[in-house]
Amino acid sequence: MSSWFKRKDKGIQTPTEEKKDVPKGLWHKTPSGKIVDADELKDNFYVSQEDGYHMRIGSAEYFKILFDDNKFKELDAKLTSKDPLKFVDSKKYTDRLKAAMEKTDLKDAIRTAVGKSYGRDLVVACMDFSFIGGSMGSVVGEKIARAADYSLKNNIPFMIISKSGGARMMEAALSLMQLAKTSAKLAQLSEAGIPYISLCTDPTTGGTTASFAMLGDVNFSEPRALIGFAGPRVVRDTTGKELPEGFQTAEFLLEHGFLDKIIERKDLKKQLNLYLDLILNKPVRA
Repeated sequence: MSSWFKRKDKGIQTPTEEKKDVPKGLWHKTPSGKIVDADELKDNFYVSQEDGYHMRIGSAEYFKILFDDNKFKELDAKLTSKDPLKFVDSKKYTDRLKAAMEKTDLKDAIRTAVGKSYGRDLVVACMDFSFIGGSMGSVVGEKIARAADYSLKNNIPFMIISKSGGARMMEAALSLMQLAKTSAKLAQLSEAGIPYISLCTDPTTGGTTASFAMLGDVNFSEPRALIGFAGPRVVRDTTGKELPEGFQTAEFLLEHGFLDKIIERKDLKKQLNLYLDLILNKPVRA
């Protein structure tokens, strides 16, 4: 072999067992290719200062943003899914649930809580995409229904933060029934004059979009969130038409009247309470 391909000077050698990998999660790459430090993201509500990209976060982070001093009482924290259909695909549904619980330390794809936001009582239901893609099963619907009942009983404004891939296929029709169930509960809130605020985050798709995500007295979204019912290919094949560029982005939906406002995460708490003041006809808070 030619000496060109031989390394004569070995230099400093580190035994394999002593080599250390760079810890995961120190850096994040945004869709535009920006590399952002993890600590910097955390300090900026998980939003890239380079390009304004809103990273996906879960219920723990949203509760910290919305509730004063991160103090809240979680509702129905132990509610978990069953497997009445005995669904078996490549993996048993019960096994998939168990794996998701162990991986995420969550019981299902949504958490509900009550606390104070700028001193005002507020009930929040927040979805977690990390739990089976934020899919909407019977537990998601039941927890939303129970949280709505809590709002009705105590006359407290209600907010849902959606982040979902749609209905949970492993629960089939039971999952689809949650669309009607949650919509009926939100109708009761409306009849009682209790405000319901919807926040769509990336992604909000499928059955969530077809039900509670679009039924708010005010419908908010984070910037550039993907919001839609079916994917672009399905919509194109169904309608037989070419689709406008970016037609499922929050900005497109705002322009066409499906959203009321796009709010950056750092402004969420203030804007939420501003709109609640307006809806409840109270003095606007500073």
